[in-house]
Amino acid sequence: MLKNMIQRIWGNSAKEYSYEEARNVLEEENNRDKSQLAAHQETKPEILYYLANDKSADIRRKIAANKSTPSQADSILVKDEDVEVRQELARKIARMLPDLCEDEIIKVREEAIEILERLAGDQFPQVRRIISEEIKTFDCVPKHIIQQLAKDDQLEVCAPILEYSPLLNTADLKEIIAATTVDGALKAIAQRSHVDEEISDAITSSLDIPAVTALLANKNAQIRESTLDAIIEQATEIEQLHKPLVNCANLSIRAIKRIAGFVASSLVNQMITSYDLDKHLADDLLSRVKQRIKDSRPDEADQDTLAVQAQKFYDQGLLDDAFIENTIKNRQKELLSFCLSEMAKMPLDSIRKIISSKKARRVVALAWRCDLSMRTAIKIQQEISCIPTNKVLNARDGCDFPLSEVEMTYDLALYDGGS
Repeated sequence: MLKNMIQRIWGNSAKEYSYEEARNVLEEENNRDKSQLAAHQETKPEILYYLANDKSADIRRKIAANKSTPSQADSILVKDEDVEVRQELARKIARMLPDLCEDEIIKVREEAIEILERLAGDQFPQVRRIISEEIKTFDCVPKHIIQQLAKDDQLEVCAPILEYSPLLNTADLKEIIAATTVDGALKAIAQRSHVDEEISDAITSSLDIPAVTALLANKNAQIRESTLDAIIEQATEIEQLHKPLVNCANLSIRAIKRIAGFVASSLVNQMITSYDLDKHLADDLLSRVKQRIKDSRPDEADQDTLAVQAQKFYDQGLLDDAFIENTIKNRQKELLSFCLSEMAKMPLDSIRKIISSKKARRVVALAWRCDLSMRTAIKIQQEISCIPTNKVLNARDGCDFPLSEVEMTYDLALYDGGS
């Protein structure tokens, strides 16, 4: 039936229609017949071009997906108002590239690269995501398109390229690490099949905990001993890094001893088993852990003492920027939490949640509530909350809070009751 319809409309029949005659016949066909024509790869290019302007979005989607559709029709469809039409076109254009011979690639550069560029810059992330997913492993794509997608502000678009594209070199990735503000972008880079020492250094310096965690889990990542030392130093204050560190391959005995100095005893036992440590070293590590736990375990009296101290300091009017900065400098995180609780008149549990949230807005809002300066807010972000440098909220005009009072009040609202 379909073959007869194609013959009736265009060629291979007793009568050869002109374009105008074929168009008139098409206009008499119902949508079901036109839909079949739109999807069939034997349909003449002229008919496919004509149907690219059909009022039915379903027909235009089939035209967009049809490999026989001429590039002139694709140039119309790339501007189609229906996002699903552009999605189908994105899949088709992307999937064409690996199967092209050298001569065809040149032709595609002339006819389709502009379409690919427009799709990579489409206003809808779902269109850009399709392009990104389809071309993420290709080495036959113009690099500027890869770089555009790698720097996209949507994780679903940039992540596939950042994790898989062979066209991104070390310099490209370091530039992205330094500039991106997309949560999850650095983690995607850390998961690449090959991560060299320079990239490992850059990820570690970012203080992006999910990215550092992914880096430690990546058995193909090259990590310098000095870089691992820096991660271990970070981990002394960041519990989320403890298990990834313990699970990291090829730890030296020196690194194992350092890690055993602050992780839970269960994780020390895991290292002992994983690395098959000799009994003497294992006993020594476990002995140190037991002594550390005994010396550092805070009891209720310790907490009560800190609470009393914080209240006393508050009543005496001593809790100001200089005092808080001194507690930060001395790494007195618990005392700091009690003091901020007094200053903000918020539950201690809420203060701890805000500090550990890794959310710069909340930390800045807390500093504002405590009547601290923006300079102190930055120090709390960097040195206590360990927020990555590229996520830190900086002062507006050198000293002002970058958020409005309404915004900061809203950010703290959920914590005022200790929830």
